[in-house]
Amino acid sequence: MQTEEIRFFDPSENTEETAPKKRSKKSVTVTGYISATGKLVLPNKSIEQLGLDPSNTIFKVGAKAGKRKAKLLYLVPASGSDSSAFSMVKAAKSYSISLPVILQKNGIDFVSQKYTFVISDYDFGGDVAGYELKLNKPSEKTGKVGRPKAE
Repeated sequence: MQTEEIRFFDPSENTEETAPKKRSKKSVTVTGYISATGKLVLPNKSIEQLGLDPSNTIFKVGAKAGKRKAKLLYLVPASGSDSSAFSMVKAAKSYSISLPVILQKNGIDFVSQKYTFVISDYDFGGDVAGYELKLNKPSEKTGKVGRPKAE
């Protein structure tokens, strides 16, 4: 057989030419919770969804002024030289910001209530963008979790 009788393929022929699929962009809910010791806990999955680099990011933490009980908390990335900013601490499967006294002063009873929150992007105006943490209704903490001990 001569090479003139052979049709050689091009690598571009090995792909199907179809119209690109339009994916409906699902809104991903980014969540976290407040621990029993008063820490804002962001699981690793939430950190990835937000695209944060927790080892190099510090935050200013705030709430709406004039409110007795905080229902929203705000995290604004700050520069490394800002003395009023909080750093994130690595835990096993999460990162946290310790705020026990601040949370108690703002009416958040994390000792007897379980708080979760939803994180969303927030534009503070100008070049300032950060995150809004909307606290869900607290639920009562139950006793121990797991199987009861065999007696």
